Amino acid sequence: MRLEQIKEYNGTLELVSGLHIGAGDTEMRIGGTDNPIVKHPHTNEPYIPGSSIKGKIRSLLELASGLIALRRGADGGPLGLRDFQGAPEEKQGDCLDLLRLFGISGGDADKTGTVGPTRLIVSDAFLDKAWRDDAWQQGLPFTEIKSENSIDRIKGTATNPRFTERVVEGAKFKVSFRLKVFGGDGDLETLLFKGLKLLEMDALGGSGSRGYGRVRFVFDDPETQGMYGAIQPF
Repeated sequence: MRLEQIKEYNGTLELVSGLHIGAGDTEMRIGGTDNPIVKHPHTNEPYIPGSSIKGKIRSLLELASGLIALRRGADGGPLGLRDFQGAPEEKQGDCLDLLRLFGISGGDADKTGTVGPTRLIVSDAFLDKAWRDDAWQQGLPFTEIKSENSIDRIKGTATNPRFTERVVEGAKFKVSFRLKVFGGDGDLETLLFKGLKLLEMDALGGSGSRGYGRVRFVFDDPETQGMYGAIQPF
C-alpha cells in the first residue's frame, strides 16, 4: 500500500435554511435558550464541526448503498469490517470503498491491511471572512432564536414551548476536504461528491424534517466545481 497523492477540495458551504448543531450545554441561563448551538470558545462565533459533516455524508452514503440491511451488529452504528467480511460478493466492493473513505473502528482488527487508513479528512468549517465582515458592518446577527410549540389536537392550543438557536439562513462557511489516494483504491473522489450531493438533498444537523439544515456546496476551483456539478447521486 503506497500513498500516491493527497487531493484537497476547498470551497464554501452556504446555508439555504437555518442550521442547528447542538452544543450539548445543559445549563439553562436566564433569558437564554434551552437548545444552543456549538460555538468557538474564543470568538463565540458559530462553526460547523468536521465530524458533523463527515458523519452525515457517511450515513447517507451507507443508506444509499443498501448495505445497512446487511449490518451484522445489533446497534445502528456505521458499517465495520465484520459487515464487509460478511457481505455478499457483489456488495463487498461498495462496502470496501465506504470503509476506506471513512475508516473503521479502532476495535476492528484489519490484519490483512485490506482497508488501511482513513482516506477522508474533513476540517471544521468556520465562517467565511467576507460574509462575516459584511454581516458585522450591517449590524446583522449570526444566529437567531426560533420559538417552537406542540399543538394540543383537542384544545387547538400551543403547548410545550421550546427555544432553539440556529445559524441564520444565508450564512457562509469555508469548507476543506482532503482525500488520501493509495494505489489500488477505487473512485473515492466520486463517492465523496455523491455524499455531498446527498447532503444537499437531505439536511445537516438537527430538525431536518422541520426544514432546518439545508445546505449548498460551491468549490473554489472551477474544474472541481464542474466535476461536482456533473455528479448524479442516484
